[in-house]
Amino acid sequence: MALRLGSTAPDFEAQTTKGDIKFHEFIGDKWTVLFSHPADFTPVCTTELGLVAALQDEWDARNVNVIGLSANELGDHQKWITDINEISNVKLNFPIIADADRKVATLYDMLDQQDATNVDNKGIPFTVRSVFIIDPKKTIRLILTYPASTGRNFDEILRVIDSLQLGDKHRITTPGNWKKGDDVIVHPSVSTEEAHKIFPKGVKVVKPYLRLTPSPF
Repeated sequence: MALRLGSTAPDFEAQTTKGDIKFHEFIGDKWTVLFSHPADFTPVCTTELGLVAALQDEWDARNVNVIGLSANELGDHQKWITDINEISNVKLNFPIIADADRKVATLYDMLDQQDATNVDNKGIPFTVRSVFIIDPKKTIRLILTYPASTGRNFDEILRVIDSLQLGDKHRITTPGNWKKGDDVIVHPSVSTEEAHKIFPKGVKVVKPYLRLTPSPF
């Protein structure tokens, strides 16, 4: 079955640069970002993993695990990390899954079926740039898929995590282009009368269906 928002993230066992893992045990009680990249020692992927490593304090502040995946062997990953650290002036500490047999990529539907050139020397598809945000209950909360040619914006992934975590804690949603600290939207299930009670910073009624309140952050 295709994975959807609200699906339980499939569990798996895998080798990583930080040792063998069982994915659900790795998630534990944290939020988790699982992201794939087409291949080691490639330019776009190198910049992406450097960015993720540089954002380690941001992941930690949000109680987020990050874990990468590539269709390469473990030895290649270890050598590549040296390049990433040098190029981006970082120390990459998160694990990268070795998925040369594409078992995890198949489980999470990460294989590139569009670009006929995105294959290894055996003609087997590499992975696309998939992103899964998974909450501590092992529920998939976001799925993004980028083409191999386009590097991801990890600030956007952090923004979505902020929105999801805030919405789980408070009865709010977030508007388009919302950023941490901006006004949020009172959830439609909350009446305006109730909103005035539970949001002490005040409620601005733009329309009966659009009520804003300052961010609880």
